[in-house]
Amino acid sequence: MVLRRLLAALLHSPQLVERLSESRPIRRAAQLTAFALLQAQLRGQDAARRLRAIAAGPAGSLGRRAARFRDTFTQELRRGLRERPRPPPGSQKGPGANS
Repeated sequence: MVLRRLLAALLHSPQLVERLSESRPIRRAAQLTAFALLQAQLRGQDAARRLRAIAAGPAGSLGRRAARFRDTFTQELRRGLRERPRPPPGSQKGPGANS
């Protein structure tokens, strides 16, 4: 508790904050943070540009891709349900089980 108060008092000191901001580790951390934010922004803009290009492609292109994805997903789901191991007869638990 005392340490927390001491730290809070130090961080509210304008002179200390200014000296820390001029230190090499703090400047480097700020540079890395700015770089990461800029890269994330550029990648987001690039992804949005590519999505707009796909959507603006031939009429119905995006709709066909979505339909193909839906069909493939449905087929894979059904195949997975068919191929899952089944419990032996008579080992069911629940409302439909024979007691």
